Amino acid sequence: MKCVIAIDGPAGAGKSTVAKLVAEKLGYTYIDTGAMYRAVAWKTLQHSKEATDEDILRAVQDIDVQLTCTESGTRVTVDNTDVTREIRTPEVTHIVSRVAALGPVREKMVELQRAMAADGAVVMDGRDIGTNVLPNADVKIFLTASVEERARRRYDEMKEKGYAVDFDELKQEIAARDKQDSERAISPLRQAEDAVLLDSTSLTIDEVAARIMKLSE
Repeated sequence: MKCVIAIDGPAGAGKSTVAKLVAEKLGYTYIDTGAMYRAVAWKTLQHSKEATDEDILRAVQDIDVQLTCTESGTRVTVDNTDVTREIRTPEVTHIVSRVAALGPVREKMVELQRAMAADGAVVMDGRDIGTNVLPNADVKIFLTASVEERARRRYDEMKEKGYAVDFDELKQEIAARDKQDSERAISPLRQAEDAVLLDSTSLTIDEVAARIMKLSE
């Protein structure tokens, strides 16, 4: 049976890495919703470094976000421009929670996400997939890990990409983002009542993926 798998959780929990692996093993389509909000943030910053709410809402009005699965991963385009790498910069990361907290932005992205999942056989990850975007998903996972572990993973990832980052600052940013995501008025980060809690602090990516695949059988 081809089903819809929703994976939620805080920043740095490994959602994207796990979701990609599960989708690959099952032959499903991976939908990176976080990349979609990052795309809006990226477009906003092209027009205004201040990135006010007005700037964000202007950017999302006629945005065209496309996700394409390739052999090297998900390709993200904004208005026909490849921004796959650009949306992962610290500048985009700094404002993405604020972007995602705005009602009109979420409405636009959720509409696109539901359309992508309409035919099933998808793995979608984000902050509110099981609670809001796909409340009828066949499998719901809430993936988490300690703040220390999530900061370490993000630190290693940023260093590998050539960015100069401070571990303690990164840890503080992740804790602050947890608070911001959990307390936002619209679709806050929370575990769906029927979601399975999965703590990945001491698990490998393969172990986490295997557990999720077991649940989808």
